Amino acid sequence: MSLNQKLRHAAQVMHQAVALARPYFVSEERGRAWGLLAAIVALNLGVVFMLVQLNEWNRVFYDALQNKQADVFWAQLAKFSGLAAAYIAIAVYKFYLTQLLQLNWRRWLTRQMLSRWLAAKAFYQLELGRSGGREVPDNPDQRIQEDLNLFTTYTVSLAMGLLNAMVTFVSFVGILWGLSGVMELHAPQALGGGTWEVAGFMVWMAVLYCLVGTAITFWVGAPQVLLNNRQQQFEANFRHYMIRVREHSEAIALDSGERVEGERLSMRFSDVLGNYLALIRKQKNLIWFTTFFGQAAVVFPFIIAAPRFFSGAIQLGQLMQISSAFGQVSDSLSWVVTNYQDIAAWRATTQRLAGFDASLREHEAHGHEGAQWVAGQRLQAVDLDVSLPRGQAILEHASLLVEPGQRVLVSGASGSGKSTLMRVFAGIWPYARGRVERPQDAMFIPQRPYFPDGRLRDALAYPEPASRYDDAALERALADAQLPGMIARLDEQAVWNAVLSGGEQQRLAVARVLLRQPAWVFADEATSAMDNETETAIYRRLVDLVMRRGGALVSIAHRDSVLAFHNRRWRVDVARHRVEPDDLPAA
Repeated sequence: MSLNQKLRHAAQVMHQAVALARPYFVSEERGRAWGLLAAIVALNLGVVFMLVQLNEWNRVFYDALQNKQADVFWAQLAKFSGLAAAYIAIAVYKFYLTQLLQLNWRRWLTRQMLSRWLAAKAFYQLELGRSGGREVPDNPDQRIQEDLNLFTTYTVSLAMGLLNAMVTFVSFVGILWGLSGVMELHAPQALGGGTWEVAGFMVWMAVLYCLVGTAITFWVGAPQVLLNNRQQQFEANFRHYMIRVREHSEAIALDSGERVEGERLSMRFSDVLGNYLALIRKQKNLIWFTTFFGQAAVVFPFIIAAPRFFSGAIQLGQLMQISSAFGQVSDSLSWVVTNYQDIAAWRATTQRLAGFDASLREHEAHGHEGAQWVAGQRLQAVDLDVSLPRGQAILEHASLLVEPGQRVLVSGASGSGKSTLMRVFAGIWPYARGRVERPQDAMFIPQRPYFPDGRLRDALAYPEPASRYDDAALERALADAQLPGMIARLDEQAVWNAVLSGGEQQRLAVARVLLRQPAWVFADEATSAMDNETETAIYRRLVDLVMRRGGALVSIAHRDSVLAFHNRRWRVDVARHRVEPDDLPAA
């Protein structure tokens, strides 16, 4: 990568960081944010001021030692106690307020990012885009939970560190310039001889020393940015796959698939370890140099100033003051050297968050695309085109109609797009065009329902609060859904998707519908895990509900046993990209 490319890339990262940081500092919390930031800046300036005072103290204290001035020695020790106490107090509150700013910023950013991720079905449609071959950021959970934490931490610490370095340089460069005096440089006779007087020689040596160190640091540490990015990705993939094993533990156990899963987990963990090994090797090379650089900086000013000390031009106190001032100037100039690993991690984190933010922005700009959905008194689709994420057509120019009082069974071969059609009716499928009218008083029952962990009453009422319903309503819904044995478990806490069988989960999902009493019910293989007797009882309840409420029932099912509960059928013909409706004989 050329220098121009590196500069453009650095400018892009800075632009991404500003775009991520700016919303918080112009938000409703901007007063508190700027107040904390101002206090932290003031405390950083206070730290630098104390370092200047300690630098002057060095001169007086060591001159007293050289001149054997006991009274001055003890007075300076007392002064040091006051300076140290003030420095400690400033350092403590700088740490506390910095952590408080990071915490507040992370809280605000996390809530904003979560809100955007959950808004307009982004969490669902971004995953659909991945299955469709689009470049969608992986592991949004890790980006929200871990990357936001790292971004706020690194941004505040690095920004304050850079400010501190700049103020330190401005504060000490004048001191070092004044202490440097004028250095005479003599050219060799082979080069024509001659003498040059260089004012502020120690300052120029500090600048040269740090420029060389920074250039070498960039050269040695450049690979760490990519490796840090990969490390976060591999760690997230490993964690994500372990979560999948936990979620599908029963199916894996029944298939005795633990050996295969172990191999796959080992493979992903090998990616983690392999990349981490490459990262620590690069870090080792950088630490070799930065450690040498730091140790050399301790003796470098003594080597340069020693001739003036031994000639009697300066005293021991001035020598120690030169050493201290040189250390502060070189530390400020070598800020990149000492913070390169954090900068590399910050760049990787910023790029990952910027990619996730860009995906959310794209969804916010185009997520509304899809079929035009309007509220109405019936279900009607006009000129409906439906496709899969990769572009394969399911329906073309379809016109569908369900009137109140009808009960429609959607049938067709597996994989023909029946469930996708349900998603279109629900308004969550973005790969559709046309117009869809649907009543708002509707509920959808998926084949594999979701229940939050916690009390059974909360799982039953989800997504509404359980407090909205009294115990009598909850118990009646469970009994009507053929789950009378669970009435006594309303306050039991469990991971319900793990402890309930497939049939029990489906009945609990039906109980949720019977609890809310919608007029329109859309059931996608909602009884596939039930026995025939239970399925019959469930469908009777659902039909009674929609007829009493003046709505309709739309079902997907493969078993002929449910035909009796429907008076109309839609056959999805995937080859012809159409739906063929026909009436069913009366039961």
